[in-house]
Amino acid sequence: MHEELLRELSVITEEERRILDGHTGIEPERYTRKKELVVDCDKLIQKGKLIQVRAHTRFVHFPKHRHNYVEVIYMCRGTTTHVVDGDKVVLEAGDLLFLNQNAVQEIEPAGKDDIAINFIVVPEFFNMAFSMMGAENNALKEFLVGTLCSGNGRTSYLYFHVSDVLPIQNLVENMVWTIFYDMGNKRSSNQITMGLLLLHLMNHMDKMETGSGRFDTELTGTVLAYVEGHYRDGSLSELAKMMGYDVYWLSREIKKCTGKTYKELLQERRMNQACYLLTNSKLAVSDIIESVGYDNTSYFYRKFRERYGMSPKEYREQVHTGEKPSSGGMTDNKR
Repeated sequence: MHEELLRELSVITEEERRILDGHTGIEPERYTRKKELVVDCDKLIQKGKLIQVRAHTRFVHFPKHRHNYVEVIYMCRGTTTHVVDGDKVVLEAGDLLFLNQNAVQEIEPAGKDDIAINFIVVPEFFNMAFSMMGAENNALKEFLVGTLCSGNGRTSYLYFHVSDVLPIQNLVENMVWTIFYDMGNKRSSNQITMGLLLLHLMNHMDKMETGSGRFDTELTGTVLAYVEGHYRDGSLSELAKMMGYDVYWLSREIKKCTGKTYKELLQERRMNQACYLLTNSKLAVSDIIESVGYDNTSYFYRKFRERYGMSPKEYREQVHTGEKPSSGGMTDNKR
């Protein structure tokens, strides 16, 4: 991180000065209006804003608390130790930790040289970011949406070890710089930057740890990321080799964790991409079939009709006449 920004973030705050002068514990009124310690975004962010940053308060134990917003913690320098829903998470320089509103967090005291940034993010801020992941249905996007913005999801946090991924480091620093120095046009700029950040993180799901239901969630994230990036030519055997698992065992786990077989996930992603191209391009249907990974045209037509109750040509015509085709259609009726 830029030295000038680090110097600014290292400055002892009024709150930290009181702690160093002997005040024990945090001052709850700085964070909440309630008896229960639920950190309130209205206390930390100006009305009408969707995102803010603040340096993490050092020198004090932060007791168990939740947030009424999505918190993103970026470790600029040093380390901080967090306990999230019973899991001990040690952040090192360059790490990112996303906490949803369901997470119960506790933080051990940080030292003078342990500099972390807290992003206070209202869930609506992610709307543009998620739209950048593709207008078509995207299982990995839905996984991230559910994790970050759901108040009752099983997964309370996403922890990314990405200190060695330069584009991610640059994107985070750009957001910190823009917000900290109150740059112009920062809302649109930072929403786009967050979208780019999530797109990059989707390419590094192997560097992710998760909260409750850890194994199932990490496996799901890795599988969905693979399908997203390899729906044209991916295979279950290649995925199993990449993950170091037996192919038959992995097949059973995918079904258990997602409710669908690998083949169903792959076919769903291909069909969603085909519908996206039918709606947003003038490509010939034959070219679309090839581009999404099918080499058997008759098989594609049959599966498309089973899923949507019409041919690809009819689907495109309905879209262009303003009608909205069913996304699940005939498949559900036939099962």
